Amino acid sequence: VAVGTSMINKSLEKGDSQAILTILQSKFGLRVIPECAATYFRNLSEAKNLKTREESNESPWIKLVIKNMYDYYYNVETEEGTCVAPEGVVPKISWLTGEEIQSIVGQVTADYNREQLWLANENLIVQLQARARGFLVRKNYQERKAYLQKQEPSAIKIQAFWKGFKQRKSYVDRLKVLQGNVAAVVKIQSWVKMWLAKRAYRKRLQYFKDHNDEIVKIQAFLRANKAREDYRTLIGAENPPLTVLRKFAYLLDQSDLDFQEELEVTQLREEVVTKIRSNQQLEKDLNLMDIKIGLLVKNRITLQDVVLHSKKLNKKSKSQLEEMVMVDKQGIKGLSKERRKKLEAYQHLFYLLQTNPTYLAKLIFQMPQNKSTKFMDTVIFTLYNYASNQREEYLLLKLFKTALEEEITSKVDQIQDIVTGNPTVIKMVVSFNRGARGQNTLRQLLAPVVKEIMDDKSLIINTSPVDVYKSWVNQLEMQTGEASKLPYDVTTEQALTHTEVVNKLESSIQSLRTVTDKVLASIFSSLNMMPYGMRYIAKVLKSSLHEKFPDATEDELLKIVGNLLYYRYMNPAIVAPDGFDIIDMTAGGQIHPDQRRNLGCVAKVLQHAASNKLFEGESEHLSSMNTYLSQTYQKFRNFFQAACDVPEPEEKFNIDEYSDMVTLSKPVIYISIEEIINTHSLLLEHQDAIASEPNDLLNELLEGLGPVPDIESFLGEGAVDPNDPNRESTLNQLSKTEISLSLTSKYELREGEDQDLKSLMIKTKRLIVDVIRTQPGDTLLEILETPATAQQVSGILCLNRKESI
Repeated sequence: VAVGTSMINKSLEKGDSQAILTILQSKFGLRVIPECAATYFRNLSEAKNLKTREESNESPWIKLVIKNMYDYYYNVETEEGTCVAPEGVVPKISWLTGEEIQSIVGQVTADYNREQLWLANENLIVQLQARARGFLVRKNYQERKAYLQKQEPSAIKIQAFWKGFKQRKSYVDRLKVLQGNVAAVVKIQSWVKMWLAKRAYRKRLQYFKDHNDEIVKIQAFLRANKAREDYRTLIGAENPPLTVLRKFAYLLDQSDLDFQEELEVTQLREEVVTKIRSNQQLEKDLNLMDIKIGLLVKNRITLQDVVLHSKKLNKKSKSQLEEMVMVDKQGIKGLSKERRKKLEAYQHLFYLLQTNPTYLAKLIFQMPQNKSTKFMDTVIFTLYNYASNQREEYLLLKLFKTALEEEITSKVDQIQDIVTGNPTVIKMVVSFNRGARGQNTLRQLLAPVVKEIMDDKSLIINTSPVDVYKSWVNQLEMQTGEASKLPYDVTTEQALTHTEVVNKLESSIQSLRTVTDKVLASIFSSLNMMPYGMRYIAKVLKSSLHEKFPDATEDELLKIVGNLLYYRYMNPAIVAPDGFDIIDMTAGGQIHPDQRRNLGCVAKVLQHAASNKLFEGESEHLSSMNTYLSQTYQKFRNFFQAACDVPEPEEKFNIDEYSDMVTLSKPVIYISIEEIINTHSLLLEHQDAIASEPNDLLNELLEGLGPVPDIESFLGEGAVDPNDPNRESTLNQLSKTEISLSLTSKYELREGEDQDLKSLMIKTKRLIVDVIRTQPGDTLLEILETPATAQQVSGILCLNRKESI
């Protein structure tokens, strides 16, 4: 090592780079790389140069450390070596030691090997560097972005200031240029604008010329479409806008035919009123003549009897004669003037009650609930002959409508009161339409599908988990012949823990859906079969509730309608078809419990669907049907909306104010004496509430009738023997006697409009039309308040001349 160290340092001093590689391999035993020879030499030379001093008194001895423990001295000139330091010898420090040589050579070799390794894996290194640099760049970008976002307000302000400065500077510079050349700028602008306008005009004009046929068709289509739309608005809108009226005002041009037709209608109406009034007077005269003829005939018969039996007079014949001539003691149907006036007064009273529903509507709610129910079931339906013809049905519906509006106005505080309570009018309407008159309709609507459900012996629907569980346990016991170890009494939750119960329940639910769909199809397809009265009252109910509760949604109103049409009208007939004569039952026959349960389950689902009520709480096990209920409710919703879409009774029955006046036969009702007395008594009892105005027609009629008569005065004196021990029971029995009342109005038809007033109205309308056609304005008030110009006055005069021609 010492020799090698000496040789290396000498070769470095000589600059011999070729010998270094050999010395390193032979003397040091290092694995050197020939390609690094120059690098070895350069690095060793640089290291030696760093240790060389300019002035050196070094001896030829060098100092080596062997095994990091022992010093060894070697003379590079004499090549002598000793382990003891010679006296006065200063070791060379400008030469590289063996450790330094080995370190430098090892470092160069390692650098070379590392370089070769990198060259061999250059692609991976490039990727690694790219990823690292990308990470660093992205990191710097995100940091910069976050910084800029944080400083965004400041950056925007700086940018705004800078842009504002540049723009103001540019604007000022440009303004100075333009201000210095105003005349030239104006001239250039005018030339450019003129050229652009001419070019656009020529281009547009040429386009129109090229598409002339298409433009004509489009204009014709648009004008026709606009005219049709305006015409639909004119005939369909309740209050069409004035602009539309102005377009069609020419249709109102007065012609001789129009004027003559309108005047002729007016004259005919006057003639009808006059003839009705004349017929009423003739009828009164005829009635008076009947009375006089009856009296003459009666008196003649009495006189004849007296002459024939004059020779046989005795006490008995005298008493019989007295009874025959005592005509003034007959009942209300007697021929005396007083009795006749009494009868006519009651006929007038019941005609007024029948044709003016306000009185009975108010009277119903003045009485206690139990008393009003009995009154409605007897007197009211009797008064309207149980709607036996169109007139009575029309008048009964008007009563239902008035009474329902009165009840909603005075009794209903919340919209749900109709559902939770038992409204009197609703109950009366349902009872009437589900009775004998509407029974056939319910039978036609529900009988086929109800019979189909009942005839299906395999259909077993049970939605009660406890009942299904008990049935399953009983079935197991019957199959095994042994008592089941399962408990018999369980809760719903415990029953649902059994797979068999859940499966049977799901099967029942599926069957329930299928059967319910059949019932729904029958109901929805039979809308036109539903009684008009039910549909009209549903319409009145919806509109009255909307008027009192304007904030109520459409769904809330339709649920109330559904409560009437389905729950109150149809549901009981589905649950108990035998009780409503929906199906034919044999004598002593009954519905099987399974059949009744099936119908009850269907009715329950339909009830929930009609009210949009989901299965929750105790019915949570049926929650799988909630989606089905929501879908069915939408169908019910459309059904209820369609059910409310009916015409008014006047249009349905074609009845107006003159109908009673032109009928050949007067309306007749058959009412018992007891009902007449009760009605008279109730009217007097509640007179202040139902006829509060002093000049009310009812007050006049009640005043003419006087106090309430008793039964005997109706029947006439002597109808019942005063000494009869059963007099009271006889009177009660006789009070059930029905009499016929030919209803007539005591008051003549109201006078029609005067002929002159009618003509004046026609002329006024004509002038208004002329003003609308000639003067502009969006409203009639605006047109009438706007002063007319001379040109507009000339236009109106021109129209008047044309009309006069």
